[in-house]
Amino acid sequence: MKLLTALRIAGSGLLAQRVRLNIASMNLANAHVTRTAEGGPYRAKDVILAAEPDPEEKGVSEVKVVEIVDDPAPFKEVYDPSHPDADERGMVKYPNVDVLTEMVELLSAGRAYEANLTVINITKDLALKTLDILR
Repeated sequence: MKLLTALRIAGSGLLAQRVRLNIASMNLANAHVTRTAEGGPYRAKDVILAAEPDPEEKGVSEVKVVEIVDDPAPFKEVYDPSHPDADERGMVKYPNVDVLTEMVELLSAGRAYEANLTVINITKDLALKTLDILR
């Protein structure tokens, strides 16, 4: 694998993991929002990633964020007739954010970010060692 290819793949991986971190953070920040500007509770978001193939090297050329989609899971309903967003039955719809799942997503994305950063640092070190040998 060429050094620049490794840097390109790892750099795109950094960007993709940053998006995952941002979306998971946004989901956690809105885990208790029962009323949004669009109306209704906040709906959790998911990130769809894909590996972009490289036809020349028969491998991966970069990682891309394909789409950010709404999580189709149903809202959580809690009986609380005193809540301002309660319906006529006294039920309040809360966001479909699973806090544990989002924490795992944060940890996973953080580790993947670190791994891509390590690839960049090792590639940089290899390039510097190569230049030292050529001197």
